Amino acid sequence: MTTFKYTTYQRRAWRKKKKLASFLRKVGKSTTKGILKQVAEADKAAWKEVSCLDCANCCKKMTPTYTRKDINRIAKHLKMTYKQYFDKYLHIDDNKDIVNTSTPCQFLGKDHKCTIYAIRPDDCSGFPHFVRNDFRYQAREKTYVNNLALCPATLVFVEKLKEIVERDN
Repeated sequence: MTTFKYTTYQRRAWRKKKKLASFLRKVGKSTTKGILKQVAEADKAAWKEVSCLDCANCCKKMTPTYTRKDINRIAKHLKMTYKQYFDKYLHIDDNKDIVNTSTPCQFLGKDHKCTIYAIRPDDCSGFPHFVRNDFRYQAREKTYVNNLALCPATLVFVEKLKEIVERDN
């Protein structure tokens, strides 16, 4: 297995960003059937190339959006009240989302593993949010474009999806 180099993915993402963004906009506007099947195929192919445990950049550079349910679950696990947990770790951002006060995430272990993995926020458990029924909407809203240089899995996923869509057309 080769040594993971985040900077290699980051440079590749910046180099390909315009073309991949254009591709995603086109997919987002398309009404062609079968995109979710192609998304699932690209998702499977991407995870053969990238391992989150080699990177953990999402935990280092990004923050999940928390729900009240997430906060209650984590606070209970930590034997804290909702308010204690919120006051210690969270704030409301400009989008009115509840997010971590700082990065890296307070639960990121030295081994790139989440110390609360079993009860992590729903946003974390779904990240990077590839296989979803609202894929076209997310493609239009630049969700994936914004993550290209932050998440190697997103870059590889979009590259694979582009290959699959071009192959099938």
